[in-house]
Amino acid sequence: MEHRQRGRAPALTEIGLGAAQLGNLYREIDDDTARMTVDAAWDAGIRYFDTAPHYGLGLSERRLGEALASRPRSEFVLSTKVGRLLVEDSAGRRVPDDDGFAVTSSLRRRWDFSRDGILTSVEASLRRLRTDRLDIVYLHDPDDHWDAAATTGVDALIELRDQGVVSAIGAGMNQSAMLAEFVRRCDVDIMMVAGRYTLLDQSAAADLLPAAAERGVAVVAAAIYNSGLLSSERPRDGVRFDYHDAPVDLIARANAMADLCEEHGTTLPAAAVAFPLRSPLVTSVVVGMRGTGQVGSTIDRYHAAPPPELWEQLAAHGLIRAEDRPVRSS
Repeated sequence: MEHRQRGRAPALTEIGLGAAQLGNLYREIDDDTARMTVDAAWDAGIRYFDTAPHYGLGLSERRLGEALASRPRSEFVLSTKVGRLLVEDSAGRRVPDDDGFAVTSSLRRRWDFSRDGILTSVEASLRRLRTDRLDIVYLHDPDDHWDAAATTGVDALIELRDQGVVSAIGAGMNQSAMLAEFVRRCDVDIMMVAGRYTLLDQSAAADLLPAAAERGVAVVAAAIYNSGLLSSERPRDGVRFDYHDAPVDLIARANAMADLCEEHGTTLPAAAVAFPLRSPLVTSVVVGMRGTGQVGSTIDRYHAAPPPELWEQLAAHGLIRAEDRPVRSS
């Protein structure tokens, strides 16, 4: 697997493992499945692993830390996130999580972008991940917390970067406009944009990517299937887009893309994986995977890069931005 590196951010494999599923996202998996997922990703050449305390109230971090504990620390890149601090329930009650993860815990999430909150969160993540340093730490979904995240939050991460506890810092969000503001105003190294630089939504090309190009900041593309609309060769019944039922017009657009993919001997999911990597600003595409089968299909899609003619046809039909040009075609 190829690596990419930009600015002060670490070199990343072009595909990264998104570990939300290791935290029982939407449904429970057992420890063996979690470990086999990481092992399969490693065997496939993936060396970038992304997680967060939010994912399963620490479960994803614990499982990922255990699965990577025997691997040489210098051979992989590990990222996690801050902003959702995990705290014990005041009464010690264990209840099912109500935020999309199939876990029962006495831990609760509390928004906290203060210096103490950031330092406490990183310390806890280091313990769960069984490591003494983090390669990347992102401010996690600070949409409603700009003032704190852009001041005390960033300052705390810079402090940790200066100490060598963290190598690179940034933010991860489901929007691109605020990420662009972080790039313009703050001393950051890398940004994770979820769902806003995909086959169906290229809005990050209007704000985040130009800002990142100007400031030498790396970009990681996540949620490239837009919650499922691009994850199969044809949109399925009940398919979702950005966590909601997919609008009819977007389903039609995805089907039009699938038609062109078929004409050029590829598939919609393979094109979805390849699309963000066409930009030299994007150093990795992070894909959530659950089980060895999903790892295998992701790697197959990565290696089945579409021909350049597909992008030309998609642009000609107004389905992607005409000015986008591929940097990797095979």
